[in-house]
Amino acid sequence: MNVIIPTWNAAATLPGTLESLGEAAARIIVADAGSPDGTADVARALGAEVVLAPKGRGAQLAAGAAAAQGEWMLFLHADTRLEPGWSAVARGFMAAPPGVAHFTFALDDNSPAARRLERAVAWRCRNFSLPYGDQGLLIHRDVYEAVGGFRPLPLMEDVEFIRRLRPRRPVALAARAVTSGEKWRRQGFLRRSAKNLSILALYFAGVPARWLARVY
Repeated sequence: MNVIIPTWNAAATLPGTLESLGEAAARIIVADAGSPDGTADVARALGAEVVLAPKGRGAQLAAGAAAAQGEWMLFLHADTRLEPGWSAVARGFMAAPPGVAHFTFALDDNSPAARRLERAVAWRCRNFSLPYGDQGLLIHRDVYEAVGGFRPLPLMEDVEFIRRLRPRRPVALAARAVTSGEKWRRQGFLRRSAKNLSILALYFAGVPARWLARVY
């Protein structure tokens, strides 16, 4: 398995993410956009490979995938940790025919607002088959290449990719991807969630991702 992590100034969160991957014999590829905080040095010191890519998550994910080898790729954000036992769950999925899966969204926050957001994300995935990149995306190479891979978008690259998978439905895995809740705590859960929903609605309405990235 290849784990591909796009990074930009992620030196503080990347060690925890890489530590959570230690239970699997995975090749870890960090696709960095020239972070000035030393992210690439941290990644190398912790045993990850580093590829340089233009800034923008879509371009970085594509660069990481181009450097990957083997059948399976796990795309993961640099502030997301997979809970213990995730690798056994992933192996069970990878033993089935080629497909796409995602982990269960969770936040490292104990507030009721965090639990409400987790339930909302679960509802979105269950009813609309629309997981985001912060849930981790486990993808067989054949499926990835069949739909053309990630496009070099600065934002909404995960939504755009998932939409091209249809009618294939991503499978929800019974293991959590625990994402940092720092952005929600700083901006406020309601405000942050409303902003994300507004950007999604504008994207579906046809607003270009490069314009939405300025708002985001």
